[in-house]
Amino acid sequence: MNQDLDKLQPYPFEKLNALKAGTQPPNIPHIALSIGEPKHATPALITDSVQTHLDGLGKYPLTKGMPELRQAICDWLENRFDLAASSLDAERHVLPVNGTREALFAFAQAMINRAGQPLVISPNPFYQIYEGAALLAGADLYFAACDEKNAYLPDFASIDEAIWQRCQLLFLCSPGNPTGAVIPLEILQELIALSDKYNFIIAADECYSELYFDENQPPVGLLQAASAMGRNDYKNCVVFHSLSKRSNAPGLRSGFVAGDSEVLTQFLRYRTYHGCAMPVQHQHASIAAWQDEQHVKGNRDLYREKFDAVIAILQPVLAVTKPDASFYLWIKTPTSDEDFARGLFDQQNVTVLPGSYLSREINGHNPGRGHVRMALVATPDECIEAARRIRAYVESLNN
Repeated sequence: MNQDLDKLQPYPFEKLNALKAGTQPPNIPHIALSIGEPKHATPALITDSVQTHLDGLGKYPLTKGMPELRQAICDWLENRFDLAASSLDAERHVLPVNGTREALFAFAQAMINRAGQPLVISPNPFYQIYEGAALLAGADLYFAACDEKNAYLPDFASIDEAIWQRCQLLFLCSPGNPTGAVIPLEILQELIALSDKYNFIIAADECYSELYFDENQPPVGLLQAASAMGRNDYKNCVVFHSLSKRSNAPGLRSGFVAGDSEVLTQFLRYRTYHGCAMPVQHQHASIAAWQDEQHVKGNRDLYREKFDAVIAILQPVLAVTKPDASFYLWIKTPTSDEDFARGLFDQQNVTVLPGSYLSREINGHNPGRGHVRMALVATPDECIEAARRIRAYVESLNN
């Protein structure tokens, strides 16, 4: 048995289930704002394409994916992130993957060199796969706190040189889960310079990049930062994207990894043995999705409507502001985050996720403590009803 399995902590939703045990919520419809699973309708162009290409069930798919899919991804990246024309080669710079979760985990297994004292840097709070992937690859972790004083961005400036010297892999999440904060271009470029100096790989999880509020200011990306520096080889830079959030297709399990061709050559070698090729019919559906922006804008419009309505309801009783991007609200709680989440469920049958479950305590400080994450993934009516119940619960605490 892999001894590193003992290092894994209970998953946040396991902790949440334990927290809710013994409660007796009222007999009103349950509203879940805890899980980041999109509930908007999957576009017909995706479902129709899957059905049209069901003959793909009779074929073994290639790990590298169809050339047409890889080209569609390159075209989308160059257009979306203003990359130099033809700077991405579909043969060398892109690999389709079965969602970013699987790819992020596998990437660490392939990239970490167990010799010496490998170290992975992660934001804190963070998407739990970063921690599990690092630990099972035999690496130590350094957590960079994402506090309000730093606009909920990782505090990279406080990281000692000794940490950078040990770093083999830096996980970024921008827009952030759970904070929704977007890392500015200038900081991304500073990190690229650090990767040159200390020779580590940057793995940028950008799966929320298409959920933003200002149509004239989409979030910047890591490859965009590299391209603006004239680094069209994208050395040490790898990005992860998914159709789960962008196109409301979490069950399609479709995403991609793109960037440094030398890194991806080795990752493809790993994946060939890993046995994780995307089904042919899903590849065809993915081509249709990456080539269409209309459904993505409609998706953003719906989230914008929900955020405006929910924030208007909650602002009189909670310090809540719209995030830079993503579909999460990261809210400070008037009581402990665990007490708030348990009480809200017990009194209003609304589930939110305690922020302390998404972060680790380092030197006595847990940057997620005193916050809850609310995923505005339900229908507009359900989100509005949830906001009203949350407001009623907060008002009850003040009486």
